[in-house]
Amino acid sequence: MSLFQSRKTTLPSREDALPGRSLAIRVSPRHFVNGNRTVPPFDESLEIVYLGLGCFWGAERRFWQTPGVHATAVGYAGGYTPNPTYEEVCTGRTAHTEVVLVAFDPRVIDLEGVLRVFWESHDPTQGMRQGNDVGTQYRSAIYCTSDRQLEIARRTESAYSAALKAAGHGGITTEIRTAPEFYYAEEYHQQYLAKNPNGYCGIGGCGVPFKLAELPMGEKA
Repeated sequence: MSLFQSRKTTLPSREDALPGRSLAIRVSPRHFVNGNRTVPPFDESLEIVYLGLGCFWGAERRFWQTPGVHATAVGYAGGYTPNPTYEEVCTGRTAHTEVVLVAFDPRVIDLEGVLRVFWESHDPTQGMRQGNDVGTQYRSAIYCTSDRQLEIARRTESAYSAALKAAGHGGITTEIRTAPEFYYAEEYHQQYLAKNPNGYCGIGGCGVPFKLAELPMGEKA
């Protein structure tokens, strides 16, 4: 493995991370596809979760097409570098992964439904990569905004892990934790595949369906 490849697939320490900057990247406050708000404040009726499942271009489209999802935005989270640029994240020296901010209406789709899309839309067993996309920025992640979300995320992980094992897949490597700081990606990344319909999309599941019924009895929220 080359030094560059090792750097791309090994998380840096806080001390070795790039310093970043104090000013945040500015983005449009409205979704390019549906016109809904993509920056705070969000309506109190909505829930927010941050999901990493490989290249965020295709991942974001998967969620904005999901009924009950009010708005989406892409950005970086899980690392150390404040207000990173895309080029910095690509070096592997920020510790961030590419994530989608998913603002959803729980009266239409609950978190389990959102996470079903998450689990089925990528292979969560691949570690620091997703398909041909290699690097720490492509690692699988669920960043939760409440203790209840954490509990549900871990239950769905347990259920999907059993389904994957039965299908002959390896263990899940998804990072599940309380949401760290989220940094919006550059404007040209936002709703990228709506602006560039023929653009690259690396999203693809491992072919194992996630069934809500697989959650242990009495443990569904």
